[in-house]
Amino acid sequence: MHGSRQEIEELKVLIEDKMQHTYLDKNIEKSMIDEEKLCILNAMINNTSMKASEKKQTIITTMLVQIALDTHDMVPISNDEKESEATRVSKQLTVLAGDYYSGLYYFLLSELKAYDMIQVLASAIKEINEYKMKLYYRELDSFESYILLLKKIESLLILQIAEYIKKPVLIPIIEEWLVTKRLMEETNNFDNNRFSPIIHTWLNFSKEQDDSSIVTSMKDIIIKNTNRIEEHTLRLSDQHKLFKTYILSGLKKLGDKTSVMEEG
Repeated sequence: MHGSRQEIEELKVLIEDKMQHTYLDKNIEKSMIDEEKLCILNAMINNTSMKASEKKQTIITTMLVQIALDTHDMVPISNDEKESEATRVSKQLTVLAGDYYSGLYYFLLSELKAYDMIQVLASAIKEINEYKMKLYYRELDSFESYILLLKKIESLLILQIAEYIKKPVLIPIIEEWLVTKRLMEETNNFDNNRFSPIIHTWLNFSKEQDDSSIVTSMKDIIIKNTNRIEEHTLRLSDQHKLFKTYILSGLKKLGDKTSVMEEG
């Protein structure tokens, strides 16, 4: 497997094919594939001794888990007794869609008799949901602790796969990279007057910061993280060539934006 654009598109088609469900497709918003995580998985798994078919199956099943988690996050938390029947049905269908995607990965892995992989992914789901509960119950005492929790939620699934395929050297890079990309998206949303879930959530947690100060904190974290990511990535051996190339290319794209932040 090579890390070409064509290969990523082929993987997306395979994932979308597995996700297809006529009734759900007609009645709820289509779940999106997190392309950043797909690219990271592909680059990470590329240089392993797995057969090509096994690599694809590992990527597809992991992404189905990610999509299931993301789909459940699409359900608004509300106990409004006045909400319409259509809204209630939509919420119920979204939950069922998330459960459906979860079931797919169990089914695919059981067909392959990849029971150890099922255990790895199930463990990751359990941990991620525990972190989400901490967020839900506001078990946070600072913006830094919020970002740390977000980092775990964003990266844990991919980190478990890195452990599973014996690539622990990639873990600190993946962890920092995924949260940095997320923070970059959020600051871009703010700069372009679009909704930012991170800012919205933290404003509900803390009355001591306004949106501008939160964005400043986020930009500071982005700058520090990109420096650390580059440091770790440059130390990687050629054994991780595709992964290294992907991250360094991503850092280059972020370069202009982070330099503007530093000047600001």
